Amino acid sequence: MQNQIKRKIEIFTAGCSVCEPMVEMVKSMACSSCEIVVYNLSQPCETKECLEKVQEYGIKALPAVAVNGSLLSCCQNNGISMEELKNAGIGQAA
Repeated sequence: MQNQIKRKIEIFTAGCSVCEPMVEMVKSMACSSCEIVVYNLSQPCETKECLEKVQEYGIKALPAVAVNGSLLSCCQNNGISMEELKNAGIGQAA
């Protein structure tokens, strides 16, 4: 039995009508090798982990997606694209 490597997908959202379709798109593309964590920044997280990650990744706009600890380039400027998500391996078994 092979040990399957998980892909950690972190989604940063404001819980708004602009963010929710993107959250659903990422979730619909995810595969069994994907672990999804959604941080809704409109609701403070108890541990402050979400705010620390926003600073660590340099997130300037929402929605945003990080895969395996790296903010996707589509989230650094013009928004999230399906092509960038695919290039990051989302939806593909490891």
